[in-house]
Amino acid sequence: MPRATRKPIKPQIGLNLAAGGPLGAIYEVGALCALDEALVGMDFTDLDVYVGVSAGGFISAALANGISPSEMYRIFITNDSRDIPFEPDQFLRPAYREYFRRAMAIPELLLDSFWDFITHPREVGLTGAFMQLSHAIPTGLFDNSEIDHFLNRVFTSGGRTNDFRALKTKLYIVATDLDTGRSVKFGGRGHDHVPISKAVQASAALPGLFPPVEIDGDHYVDGALKKTLHTSISLDEAAQLVICINPIVPFDARLAPHGHPNTRDRLMRGGLPVVLSQTFRSIIHSRMRVGMQRYANTYEGADVVLFEPSHGDEEIFFSNVFSYSDRENMCEHAYQHTREDLRRRADELEPILARHGVSLNREALEEDRWLSRKAHARYWRKFDDKPEPDTSIDKLYYTLDQLDHWLNAENEH
Repeated sequence: MPRATRKPIKPQIGLNLAAGGPLGAIYEVGALCALDEALVGMDFTDLDVYVGVSAGGFISAALANGISPSEMYRIFITNDSRDIPFEPDQFLRPAYREYFRRAMAIPELLLDSFWDFITHPREVGLTGAFMQLSHAIPTGLFDNSEIDHFLNRVFTSGGRTNDFRALKTKLYIVATDLDTGRSVKFGGRGHDHVPISKAVQASAALPGLFPPVEIDGDHYVDGALKKTLHTSISLDEAAQLVICINPIVPFDARLAPHGHPNTRDRLMRGGLPVVLSQTFRSIIHSRMRVGMQRYANTYEGADVVLFEPSHGDEEIFFSNVFSYSDRENMCEHAYQHTREDLRRRADELEPILARHGVSLNREALEEDRWLSRKAHARYWRKFDDKPEPDTSIDKLYYTLDQLDHWLNAENEH
C-alpha cells in the first residue's frame, strides 16, 4: 500500500510588541499595517503566540482577539470605527483617588515626622524627619483604570473574549511585580484567570505616570522594567519565526537628515525630559540588543526579525511619547518607514521568511500607498471590500481618488 502523504507541519509564528506609551502604540499600528500588506502567508490575527509589553500589550491583545491592523487604524487613529468608539483623552484623566488617598495621609505623616524629630533629634535630624512626607507623593499622575474598562467593553462584545483561556491562540501580557521585581506573564499558568483587560492595565502602569495595579493582592507595574520585548516567551513556546516591533530607540544625531544643523544642540536645549528620554532609550535598547544576540545562540533554528524606527528619526524622538495629537501623521510615518525598511532589507528577509512559509510582496512595496486621510478612501476600499465610504469627507476623497485613477488611465493612452 502506498504510504499516506503527511500534511506539512505549519511553522509556529510569534509576534512580540514592545512598550512605548501612546506614541509607541501608534507606531506599532502603522508598522503592522505595512507588514500586513507586505508579508504574504501571514495573518496577524491568526498567529500562534502573541506577547505584549505595556503599550504593546494593548495592541497584541487586540490582534489575538481578531482585530486586524487595518481595524485598529480606524479605531485608534482615525476614529472611523462605528463598532468601537475611541476617545484618547479617557486614558489621561488625573488619578483623583490616588491624590485624595495620599492627601489624607499628610496629617499623620506630619505628626510622625514631628515626633521623630522631637524624640530623636540627633539621629533623625530635621531633614530626615520631614523626608517622611515623601510618602504623600502620589504614585501616579493619571488614572489607568479606564484601560481596563475600555478593553473590557471591547473584548466582551462582537464575539471577542476577555479571558486568556477562551482565546484560540496564546497571548501573554508581561508586567513587573512591584514587591519582588520579577516579571510575570499574564496568560501563563497561574495567571491566566486574570482578565486580559486588567493584565494590559498592569503591564502599562509606568511608574510615576500611572499607579501600580493591584491583582490578587499583589501590585504590578510596567512590564518593560525587566526586559524590552520578552522575545524568549515566544521562543519558549516553540515559535520558529518571531516578528518583533520596538518603537523606542535612542537618537543618533549623526544619522539625522541633512538640513538640521542644530540637531545636536536640541538634545541639550530640550532640558531634563529629553536627557532622561535619551538615557532611558539607550538603556532599554542596549539591553534588548544583548538579549537578541543571546537568542541567536540559544534557540537554534529559530529566526527573530526586528522592526524599529531609524536612530536618526527626529520626528519620532522629539515627539511627545504620551501625546495623542497628530496621530494620523505619526502612524503614516511608521507605515512608510516600515515599508522602506522592508524594501531595503528585502534580499536579507526573503530567505528567512521563506523558511517559514511566508513571502515578501515586492510589488506591493513598490506601489505608492498611503494610510493618511487623503488616501483613506483607497485604504478603506482595500480592506473593507465596500463600494465607497459613507461619511461626506470620505466620499470626497473617494471621488478624488477615482478621478485620479481616471486621469492616469487617460494619460497612459
